[in-house]
Amino acid sequence: MSLTLRHSTLSLPAGPVWLAARLAHAPDVRGLVIIARSTLDDEETARERAISDALNRAGFATLGLDLATPHEDERDPDLRFNTPLLANRVEAALAWIDHQPPLHGLARGLVAGGTASGAAIRAGSRSADRLSALFCLGGRIDLAGAGPLGALALPLCVAVSHADPSRAMMRKAFELIHADTAWQDIDDTGLSSPAALARIIPTLVRWFEHQLPSTTEDTPDGT
Repeated sequence: MSLTLRHSTLSLPAGPVWLAARLAHAPDVRGLVIIARSTLDDEETARERAISDALNRAGFATLGLDLATPHEDERDPDLRFNTPLLANRVEAALAWIDHQPPLHGLARGLVAGGTASGAAIRAGSRSADRLSALFCLGGRIDLAGAGPLGALALPLCVAVSHADPSRAMMRKAFELIHADTAWQDIDDTGLSSPAALARIIPTLVRWFEHQLPSTTEDTPDGT
């Protein structure tokens, strides 16, 4: 699917801070996928770009979302573990989307990695009316907490490396979820390898193609 995308750099309000975001959108997209990150390093930037490009080619709009400001990322490295705060910031972004007419009616998905995975599940457990599906690229879904994990009602796919030191905790947390779930193993290079990321991205794209309801209605003449 070929789209002519408009790329915009944005600042989204989230309590006392403004979060940087990057929107790629066209009028005829099939849905919107938010790509949230809790750290601003080069590896996360490259990962977001690769995921966004693949989703755009599949016909989705994307919103890359920084859950920390540059000042916070530099001065407070522990912020990334504050999943209640980061979850509130995800919900602030969802509220912002609610008030954007060009994005009205689009089914929404959410991708997260690292500690943002825990925040995504925590926010998703409270936002079933605003999201349709989640995809976690490794990370720490256990940081969401047992309550939000058990309360999650959204379809979730978790991709985890065999070499991830948090794998056992991830699996225990995964087993607390009662929603529609999928567990995807990644080879031992993990998500730090561009080759491994390239292999998992098609799975991510197919997940959203399957889980996000189409918002395109046929015209009377069937076109």
